[in-house]
Amino acid sequence: MAVVLCATVTIEAAPAPELSQFWDASDETRRATISHREWQELLDAYLTSHPSGINRFDYGSLHANPKHRAQLASYVLRLAEIDPRTYARAEQMAYWINLYNALTVFVIVRRYPVDSIKDISSGLFSFGPWEMEVITVHGQPLTLDDIEHRILRPIWRDPRIHYGVNCASLGCPNLAREAYRSDNLERLLEQGARDYVNHPRGVAVREDGLLISSIYEWFKEDFGGTDEGVFAHLKRYAAPELAKALDGYDRFDHDYDWSLNRP
Repeated sequence: MAVVLCATVTIEAAPAPELSQFWDASDETRRATISHREWQELLDAYLTSHPSGINRFDYGSLHANPKHRAQLASYVLRLAEIDPRTYARAEQMAYWINLYNALTVFVIVRRYPVDSIKDISSGLFSFGPWEMEVITVHGQPLTLDDIEHRILRPIWRDPRIHYGVNCASLGCPNLAREAYRSDNLERLLEQGARDYVNHPRGVAVREDGLLISSIYEWFKEDFGGTDEGVFAHLKRYAAPELAKALDGYDRFDHDYDWSLNRP
C-alpha cells in the first residue's frame, strides 16, 4: 500500500465531526494490542522538551537520516495493513492518534524545509495538507481530516482528542513523548489537557483581557458548544491560581501560532 500525497483544496476552518460508518465498529472482547515501537523510537530520537514548555520535533535531522525516514514510512505502512475495527475501542483510539501524528511528521519531512505546516498546500486557495489523501487503510483512502473529524471526534466524542493529535505547530498541544497505547491513553490525554490549559498558548490572563487558544473557538462544539462550556472545560484542568483568575472573565479573545514546532 502506497503513501500518497494527492492534494485537494481546503480552507482555514474547523470541519464538523461527521461519522464515517465504515470505521464505527470494534471488538471489545479482543485483548490484542498494536505495537508502536518504531514510532516510539522516532519520538525518542527526535522529540525533545524545551524550556518554553513546548515539545520540539527535529524534522531537519529526520529529513537528513534516510534510515529513519524509511522507518517512519515502514511504520505508517504497517499500520495501513491493520484493520483497526477488529480491536477494542481503546486500542483503536491509540492507533488513530499515533497514525495521525506519524503522518503529520511524514508529510512535513517529505516537504522539508518549511516554516509552517500551512506552507504545505495544493494551490493558491488551499490551507495546509489536511485534505490530502495521505494513506489507504484497509482499502479506504484517508486524509488527516478524515482521521480527526470523521473517525476520532465523532466516534469517541472526547474533547481531549485535541490534546492528542498534533498539527506540528507552536500553538498546538504538545506532541506526547510517549506513543499512545491503550494502557497509557487516559494518562496521556489527561496530562496533555493539564499541560496545555496551564501554558500561555492555551490560556493567558493579560491586562487587556483573556487570550486563549483558537482551538477552543474552532472546536467549541467539542467543549460544550458555548463560551460557558469552554470556561467549564478550562477550569476543570486549570491549576488553582488560574482557575480562580478565570472566574473574573465571561468572554475571551483567541489566537494561534502556526510556526513549526522545530528546535
